[in-house]
Amino acid sequence: MKFFKLAGLSLVAGVAALGMDINGQLVPGALAQETAVTLDQVLNAVRRERTEVSQENQAREAQFLRERNNQRAALNRVKAQVAAAEAESTRLEGVMEANKLVIEALDEELADKQGEFQELFGAARSAAADLNAQVTRSIISTQFPGRGETLIELAQTEKLPSEDQLRDLWDIMIQQIAEQAKTTTYQTRVVLANGETADETVTRVGPFVAFSGGKYLTYGDGRLKFLARQPAGDITGAASRVERATGDNFVRAAIDPSLGQLLDLSVQSPTVTERIDQGRFIGKVILAAAAVGMLIGIYKWVTLTMLAGAVRGQVRRKKPSKSNPLGRVMLAYENTQSNDVETVALKLDDAILKELPKLEGGLNLVKVLAATAPLLGLLGTVIGMINTFQAITLFGTGDPQIMASGISEALVTTVLGLIAAIPLLLLHSFASGASKRVSQILEEQAAGIIAEHAESGRA
Repeated sequence: MKFFKLAGLSLVAGVAALGMDINGQLVPGALAQETAVTLDQVLNAVRRERTEVSQENQAREAQFLRERNNQRAALNRVKAQVAAAEAESTRLEGVMEANKLVIEALDEELADKQGEFQELFGAARSAAADLNAQVTRSIISTQFPGRGETLIELAQTEKLPSEDQLRDLWDIMIQQIAEQAKTTTYQTRVVLANGETADETVTRVGPFVAFSGGKYLTYGDGRLKFLARQPAGDITGAASRVERATGDNFVRAAIDPSLGQLLDLSVQSPTVTERIDQGRFIGKVILAAAAVGMLIGIYKWVTLTMLAGAVRGQVRRKKPSKSNPLGRVMLAYENTQSNDVETVALKLDDAILKELPKLEGGLNLVKVLAATAPLLGLLGTVIGMINTFQAITLFGTGDPQIMASGISEALVTTVLGLIAAIPLLLLHSFASGASKRVSQILEEQAAGIIAEHAESGRA
């Protein structure tokens, strides 16, 4: 009792300090003096606030009850739908079981009626499927399109094949066998190099190969198309001869016994230009060195050979000529023939030494290029192997084709180096031999001139 009194005094004191307006709102002390607030007004304000809160709570509770009722109604509807679906599923399962029994009974009845024909027609369907696979991959189908549709229908039928279907199977099989031994020319659609199709005259040699206009065709996806790269000229020439052949004459031709696989491999194999490109920069350097060395070697060989002929002709003539080394040596003797033997010998040796640089000029360069070409090839091989091992490090050894292509590119430079070195060595040998023959003739003639001069001096 004392607690409530104290609380009431505190509340009154607080209200007196703050003040309260007629609406129950607290106001500062200055306004509290103007507005007299009693405990009844405070009580009325508290009751009014409690009434408003109570009304708000009742409204929220009513809304919650309505939502709960709606959810219960929706749940009851879903349960009813689930029960209906389960009932329908049960009914359908019963229908399915009944249908299975009917199907089994019908299968047994069908097997009884077919009897031994069932096994026979099963073999016919299997033969039709095998023949269809063969016909689909055969070039002969370009001459006789649409054969596969009949075979597919027979292979996939669930009923007993008809007499016409069996007869078609027999006819297609005999036709395939007969056409494999024929060389035929006919019109059909061909895929051109630019991707467009056109009617072309095609010559087919059995199921092995077909060509048009002297160019070989490949068969795939039910269409003929020209090879991206044609075989060598002698093979395409044989194809042209077959296309132009008339009568019963025998004509040689090239066929692909692998039914197109060898032709595809020939397209994938690199050409000489592509092989050279595989050598990259070092390969081009080797070829340039080989070209320079061969030009110099051939030039020196030809000029020295001609010079040797001119020297041999000078041997048979008494009158010297400035157009050949021996004639110039003889002119040097005529200018010094009044001197003693030693002086003449020295003059002739000097004349011969002047001719040797002209004879041997350029031969050392050919020799150096011949020795350098294999070393450049070895350098390219080492670089190619380094690149190959780097590829193996990045991609692993799962694909042997990566290693094979890398090693192949690496060995190209070695091949180019050897191809360059062999002819350069031969040219150097030939040119050096011609130079030595000319030098030998000069020395022999000089020795003869000195001997004649010595004899004439003694006389």
